[in-house]
Amino acid sequence: MTEPTAALRVHDLVHSPALQLCVLAGREGLHRAVSWAHVSELEDPTPWLLGAELIMTTGIAIPRTAVRQRAYVERLAEAGVAALVLSAHLHVPPLRQEFLATADERSLPVMELPLQVPFIAVAQEVAAALQAGDRRRCGTELQVFSALRWLAAEDLTAEELFRRLERLSGYSLYLCTPAGGPLLPGVPIPPARHATQLPDSADPAPTVAGGYVLPVPAPGRTAGYLLALERQGERRGEGMEPAGLGVVQHIATVAALQVSMVRHERETLRRQGAETLAELLQDVLDPDTARRHLTRLGFAADTAVLLAVLDGGDDGPLDDAAVVQVLDDSAVPHLVLRRHEALYVLLADSPDARAALTTVPHARVGVSRPFVPGRTLGLARREAVLALRRAGASGESMAVFSDDMTERWLHDDPSVLHGLVDHVLGAALRYDTQHGSALVLSALTWLERDRSTEEAAQALHIHPNTLLYRLRRFAGLSGRNLSSTADLTEVWLALRAAHRCGRLP
Repeated sequence: MTEPTAALRVHDLVHSPALQLCVLAGREGLHRAVSWAHVSELEDPTPWLLGAELIMTTGIAIPRTAVRQRAYVERLAEAGVAALVLSAHLHVPPLRQEFLATADERSLPVMELPLQVPFIAVAQEVAAALQAGDRRRCGTELQVFSALRWLAAEDLTAEELFRRLERLSGYSLYLCTPAGGPLLPGVPIPPARHATQLPDSADPAPTVAGGYVLPVPAPGRTAGYLLALERQGERRGEGMEPAGLGVVQHIATVAALQVSMVRHERETLRRQGAETLAELLQDVLDPDTARRHLTRLGFAADTAVLLAVLDGGDDGPLDDAAVVQVLDDSAVPHLVLRRHEALYVLLADSPDARAALTTVPHARVGVSRPFVPGRTLGLARREAVLALRRAGASGESMAVFSDDMTERWLHDDPSVLHGLVDHVLGAALRYDTQHGSALVLSALTWLERDRSTEEAAQALHIHPNTLLYRLRRFAGLSGRNLSSTADLTEVWLALRAAHRCGRLP
């Protein structure tokens, strides 16, 4: 008889002298847990299975051909059957090599039961072991229910809570979003080697190889998945034996409650964050108060932040929920505020923050330069809006305000900018269009390289004398003396205005 404190596994039945089971194939799967013993003479019993069943047959269910025998074994393995028991010398047809090879490949134990041992003896053995296991599982379930008390009385983090649940359940526990990202802070996502065990349907079967996968529900949708895998090797000694599907279902409920609590907290912080960002944009908070608010909302003290402005560009209104989801998944501290047609986001400056903004679907993004929290957002807002306009003009999904300080002094009215471009650069632009030349681009390249003829010519892949000729031609058409500080300043501002208007690369 199996020890009452241990989960029933196939090898326990093989070692039972009363049953006299003989293993024909699939020895690698003898560690599989057994949840029930059931007689089936159907060629495809899988629609009625939950997983981990011991299937017994007199042989009527076994097909005769090699192809159908292989398919029969494949179906049972896919359904998570613990083992297949055949009654010797009754209706079992000759077992093809394909049948036994497939059982070995899928580690599905196939065993032969002597004719003198009835199926009821196997069922009684399983039932007795499961009855003892049920008593243990009942105790485990009560302790899992006490997780709700732990949450209320001990203020556990999600990581601490799931470590306790791992020890109680006997499983390694993983949580993830439907896309495979983190669902709760501190709780690990499934390792890459188990990624294929995540469901690809809305109503997945609960059983997977070595454990279970269950949805974590949320209002109107699935928040993510709980993957519970039996512990292997040394880790099995860290806690109890695997407690079964019922306990895992209770853990999924605890996970759903925890997700709901975390999302409620996030929503509360998000509302507070929106209020703080509105006050920062209105410049009604003094620097010390602003820093205290940001620290309470998750920003590190005196760490640089960015202001981003997002809109939907040509794709229509932006999906605010998609933006929030991307930022939540990135784990970068952030505040979000909807203002008219644009979405304002204040976030901690980091490569992860910039990378997250580039993944927002159907969004056009303008980003300010980094600045220290507590400073007025007026300048950062202007920079972000200018960068957003640049993104719109260039067709890019995101533009970051550069260290070039010139653009902040340009007028906001596009008609004024176009007027400046036409007044200073109009003749040269028309000449370039008519003759396929590059006078304006040459002047821009020369000024960007601090009027170094050699560097600009190299960048343009032309001879320095050719560049000098182009500059003289540009000066003549524009009516500006490039040796004059006043004229040079006007040309530079006109070039920057042309860039913002989308009339230059």
